[in-house]
Parts: sequence; structure tokens; C-alpha cells
Amino acid sequence: MGLISGQTLDMKSSSLDVQISGNHYKKYKIQPIEFIIANEIPFIEGNIIKYICRHKDKNGIEDLKKIKHYVDLLIEFEYINKGDSVE
Repeated sequence: MGLISGQTLDMKSSSLDVQISGNHYKKYKIQPIEFIIANEIPFIEGNIIKYICRHKDKNGIEDLKKIKHYVDLLIEFEYINKGDSVE
């Protein structure tokens, strides 16, 4: 049985060749996931990159709101919780 909807993993192809629900990342020379992994970017920053790359082609303002939410999380976890003053 396939991994998703009858798809099977073919060792000759790459998972980057398959995109579930749209093609909003395939237009880039380097897909966001490749950039994120190659640069060892943490989860929150990676999601910001993902949403900024796709907002015009997928969810518009909803993705921009997600970016704001992740930036707020980043400020809280990386600065406020570590005692830095944020003004």
C-alpha cells in the first residue's frame, strides 16, 4: 500500500517532486524545506519562511497572520522568557 492516497515511495524520485495540496513551493529554484534543512533553521523560523514564501499562492492574509503569530512566539520564547527587555 502507498504512503498517501496510494502513492508509493520510488527510490528514483524525490519527495520534493511530490507536493500535497497545490504547487506553491515547486515554482522556487530551491524549495523552502531545502533551504530550511540545509541551513539548520529552527522550527519557528522555518515556519515563518514557509508561510512568507507561499502566502501569495495559497492562503493570502491567513498565512501573513500565521507569520505574525510565529514572530510573537519567537519573541516570547527567545527573548522574553530569557529575561530580555522587549519594547
